[in-house]
Formats: sequence, structure tokens, C-alpha cells
Amino acid sequence: MKSIFASLPALLAQANQHSLSHYLRSHYGDRTFEHLYRWNIFDTALLIPYFLVMIILAFYGLHRYQLVYLYYKHRKNAAKEPPKYFEKLPRVTVQLPIFNEQFVIDRLIESCCNLDYPRELLEIQVLDDSTDETKDVALKIVEQYQAAGHPIVYIHRTDRYGFKAGALDHGLKTATGEYVAIFDADFVPPREWLMQVIHHFVEPEVGMVQTRWTHLNRDYSFLTQVEAILLDGHFVLEHGGRSRANVFFNFNGTAGMWRTCAIGEAGGWQHDTLTEDTDLSYRAQLKGWRFKYLQDVECPAEVPIEMTAFKTQQARWAKGLIQTSKKILPKVFESEVPFHTKLEAWYHLTANISYPLMVVLSTLLMPAMVIRFYQGWFQMLLIDFPLFMASTFSISSFYLVSQKELFPGRWYRTFLYLPFLMSLGIGLTVTNTRAVLEALLGIKSSFKRTPKYRVEKRGEKSKAAKYRKRLGIVPWIELLIGCYFAVTIWYAVSNENYFTVPFLMLFVVGYWYTGLLSLLQGRFERWRSGANLEESSPKPFPVGV
Repeated sequence: MKSIFASLPALLAQANQHSLSHYLRSHYGDRTFEHLYRWNIFDTALLIPYFLVMIILAFYGLHRYQLVYLYYKHRKNAAKEPPKYFEKLPRVTVQLPIFNEQFVIDRLIESCCNLDYPRELLEIQVLDDSTDETKDVALKIVEQYQAAGHPIVYIHRTDRYGFKAGALDHGLKTATGEYVAIFDADFVPPREWLMQVIHHFVEPEVGMVQTRWTHLNRDYSFLTQVEAILLDGHFVLEHGGRSRANVFFNFNGTAGMWRTCAIGEAGGWQHDTLTEDTDLSYRAQLKGWRFKYLQDVECPAEVPIEMTAFKTQQARWAKGLIQTSKKILPKVFESEVPFHTKLEAWYHLTANISYPLMVVLSTLLMPAMVIRFYQGWFQMLLIDFPLFMASTFSISSFYLVSQKELFPGRWYRTFLYLPFLMSLGIGLTVTNTRAVLEALLGIKSSFKRTPKYRVEKRGEKSKAAKYRKRLGIVPWIELLIGCYFAVTIWYAVSNENYFTVPFLMLFVVGYWYTGLLSLLQGRFERWRSGANLEESSPKPFPVGV
């Protein structure tokens, strides 16, 4: 018993060495080696690009705060009801551009034929560039609705020239509507959509009206919930902030309506970028046409259920926006629009340059951490913390605000998704960086459609396995980069630099999550259901109109 009491002070001293207070005193209160670190050329050569990248990313992060500010500052400018209504409704053409959409085309056509609008003033064009069974499926559906008296026509092209932009332009040659509404294959416009939108064109200067996307399969999986939050941020704060501040914003390619003459005056649909919608939007606004955004008018659609489909979509948008920035920004800066409009256009169209910058940051993070460790904690806190708050924390606040606007009663649940939301953004770095570099170097590529699987509820089976694509070596690169950041975590822990571990975990989770889901896509469903996903599903011919 005496020996136990004799050793008690030693045990207490050992426990005190591992306490939080001891850790804080030894790491942040001990000034024994203060001012011993001296700069050298090697450290400077590494830290200059590191801080330069961090500062650029911080500016784009601060811009997110600005969009939130604009959204609330100009809340009185939010478009609600039209100022007045048409006494006589104008003629409208509804365009449905599709390409190999075998499993969703019947749902799209049915919803468009059920739109509440006088049939004698409505024209529906199914613009089909398909090369598979979709041709037969779509034609059969159109014929049945035609027989029932619906004003719908089927237009098929065999060359797919210009991709989606070419199909829309081809349809306009025979379109009879003064206004053109456009819906992609995975959208399901509500019955009242046309009547909610058309009267906003009673103002003669309005050239385009965009409505907000909602998500049919938001709750299908964890991935679809994160994707939905990402899109909500775009449609609430980016579109909301820009439209309320009366600066340029873009048509999203679907769930919007154009004044036909505005398309022609702006130069028509052009296919020299992968985001023909944004390209046309800027050209039309430079011509003086005003755009309106209706946040309260919803149009539901699917979000991708698989990682490679999501990557394909994001890479196309990233490359297209950079292509559009090269084409449009010189015209914007030469125009007479206000400076704040030019600045907002710059932030909007160049935002995806952050992906190559993230690659540089990822490369420099480990050596920079080693160098910064020897500089002292105060210097790291003084410089890194503001940059972290600007570049990283802005993402969290951005999406939290958007969810609070849409779901005021349950927005706090978004906190659970925030780490994965940021990780997913990091995980997209490899594919989006390649897309951005292709755009900067002028490398052309085809319009890669986002596969639509027609799954809405958790547990539903995907029928469209034949549309599934793989990304070759990219997932393995993502896993390798994730391992690199796992090593940085090991280094941070071994040097008791625990405060950096949560930040580094975002990189590990992001790269491993995107890489593994890309490699394992479809495996979960096969394991769950035992389905043979390699076989093509039978054609879903309609059973009746």
C-alpha cells in the first residue's frame, strides 16, 4: 500500500503530461525556440505558390459571402407575381431535346402533354438525336399522343451535329411559338408550369425566365442528398443573388422559357462550348434583354444516382464555363454594362479555375505543413486561419443559408452533410481539373450526356445499366491522392499538430469517397438485389395514353 501511495505523484505527473492543458502549454505557450527559425530560398519557393493559391481561393470564397449579402440586401427585388397578365395568351413551343433516354422519355412526354395551356396555342417538339431503342420508344409514344389530339411532333436527326445546341436550333427552324420552353429528358414539369411562367413575358424587355430545379430522387441515397444541397445552393443564392442584384445570370439549359426573337437577336444556339445555355444567356443579356428568375416556381428532375454520372455532369459544366469565359468575357469587358456586372461575370465564369488550383494546393500542402510547423503556431494561426475562413468556411455558410431558405423547419440537418459536401467538392478535383485544362488549351470534346436512370425512391432498381460509364484510371488516381493525404494526417498526428487533422480528413474522405464509388458503382445494387445489371432491360413501351 505504501508503494502505491509513493508512486501516486509520479502517476499524476505522467497523466498531467497527457492532459489538454499540458498540450496547450507545451505547444502554444513554450517560447523557448521562438525566433530561431530563419527563412531560406527553398522554403520561400514553396510557400510563395502555396500562399498565392490560398489567396486566390480565398477571393472566390469571399465571393460566396457576397452572393449571400446580395441575396438578402435586394430581397425586395425577388420576382414573384407578374406585373400584369396577357389578355390573349401567346403561342408557345415546348422543346424536348433527348439523346438515348429510353427509360424516362414516356414520363417526360406525358407531363408535357398534360401542361395546362390551350392546345391550339401549344406545340410540343420531341427533338430526338438517339442512336438506340429510344427512337422506337419515343416515336411510338408521340404517335399515341398525336392520335389523342395532342399538338406533338417527333423530329429525329441522324448526324447529331452541334449536339443539344444543334438539336434546339434545328427545332427552331420549324417552331411556330413566340416563346420556347425547354425541358431535358429527366424533368417532369408540373401541370401549372406554363401558366406560372408565360405572364412574366408581358414585360417586353424580358427575354428569358428561369425556374428552380427540385429533385425527384433527393432521398434515394446519401450521394443524391449531397448533390441536391449543391444544386440548391446554386439555385437559391447564385441565381437568387445575381437576379435580385440585376447582374447577369444564366439559363440552365432546362426548366426555363425564352422569347424566340431574343434567341435570334443574340445569334442563336451555338455549339462551340459545352454550356451553350450560358453562352446564349450572356450574348442575349449583352444585347439588352432582361432575365427573370422565379425561385418559387419549381420543376422537379432527377439528380445522378452514381458517382461517374455525377462526375460526367460536373466535368461538362466545368469545361463549358471556362470555354464560355474565354469566348464571352472579352465582350463583357468591352461592353458598357456597369463594373459590378462585369466583376460578377468574371467570378461566375471563371469559378472552376479553383479546381486546378486545388491540385496545386494538394501538392504543396505536405511540404508547406512541414515548413510552417517550424515557423511557430502564432504565424500559422495569424495567416492560415483567415484564409481558411474565407476559402473553406464560406462553403459551409453558403449551403447552410440556401437550406435555411428552402427548408426553414429542418435546415439544421444540413450540418450532418457539410463535411461530406466539402469532401465531395474536393474529390471532384481530378476530373474537373482535366476538364478545365482541356478548355484552357482549346481541346474539343463531345457533349457527354448525363445518364438518366429513372429511380426516385430508396431501394428502387436501376434499369439503365447500359448507359453506365467508367472513368478508366481516374478513380485509381483519386485513391492514390487520398493515400497521400492519409500520410499527411500521420505526419500531423506524429508531430501533435492535431488541429489540422479535421481539415486533412476532408481531403482523405473526398478522394477515397469519389474513387471508391466510381469503382464500385452498380456493385451495391447487385449485392442488394441479385439483379443482372449487364443485361439490357426490355423496352418500356407505353401501355396507354
